[in-house]
Amino acid sequence: MNDQGTAAETAAAFATPEAATALGGPGEPAGPGEPGRAGGRRAALAPIALVVAGGLSVQFGAAVAVLLMPKAGALGVVTLRLVPAALVLLVVCRPRLRGHSRADWGTVLAFGVAMGGMNTLFYQAADRIPLGAAVTLEVLGPLALSVFASRRLVNLVWAALALGGVLLLSGGGFDRLDPVGAAYALGAGAMWAAYIIFSARTGRRFPQADGLAMAMVVAALLSLPLGIMEAGSKLLVPSTLGLGAAVAVLSSVLPYTLELMALRRLPAATFAILMSLEPAIAATAGFLILDQALSTTDALAIALVIGASMGAVRGQIGSGSGGRGRRARKATGSPAR
Repeated sequence: MNDQGTAAETAAAFATPEAATALGGPGEPAGPGEPGRAGGRRAALAPIALVVAGGLSVQFGAAVAVLLMPKAGALGVVTLRLVPAALVLLVVCRPRLRGHSRADWGTVLAFGVAMGGMNTLFYQAADRIPLGAAVTLEVLGPLALSVFASRRLVNLVWAALALGGVLLLSGGGFDRLDPVGAAYALGAGAMWAAYIIFSARTGRRFPQADGLAMAMVVAALLSLPLGIMEAGSKLLVPSTLGLGAAVAVLSSVLPYTLELMALRRLPAATFAILMSLEPAIAATAGFLILDQALSTTDALAIALVIGASMGAVRGQIGSGSGGRGRRARKATGSPAR
């Protein structure tokens, strides 16, 4: 992949893609009628709902994975999460292997490495520090991405508010945490930012979820030898396999598919800010599944993060509901799908 192509695709990952321009399609009013505007708002909310649903799925799946770690270890859980997910996606999607360019395969490979690295590092962190703290540190990656990628001042404000909530959720500092676990969580955040970029590129280069299925195979192949080395025959225990299958569906198949669909119609910067919901969702999952109680400070932090995400969402709807989306489509030649 040449430098110009790489730069163009990186810029495209942060440009306003089809979510904004799609409002100029069927949902756009022919005149000043109210029904068309309502349809446009629904079209703008659809990818946001996909992101939220994916967050709920992945964090409740992570809580189940914490219950599984004593049986299979952190690396074994990663294998149990990714290998069944790859098999399911291969069967469901049946991706076409021919007719792809070298750049297409490079994108899939990078996406798979980011996915595998994100999972491996996160579960190593969750094995050493509390789930809420691990997700709080991990989400700093997407938050940093949203700040660097933002082209509007208001996005920096929402990102700063979300960062304040994340820091408050940490209890004012991470010095009490295992430093190795904290380092793993920060590494997972960096891989999460890479995942967002390459997920968007994969969604543009491959139809449906074909690229996701192939990237999941890459991630599964990377995790398989590590899981076998750590867990060995424990991976084949029926009860462990059952929980692993549940984790695979909740934490990989559903959320990655939903996020890939969302990133086709949602700016990566807005997607990254929406990822700040993850600590709030993780705290809720920890409370319901792992009996981790929420303090008043935690609740305030969650409110800040949710408020920042709502602000980002409103900004996304506002930027796509007027003539801006039509002008962007006209300038770029991008059709509304």
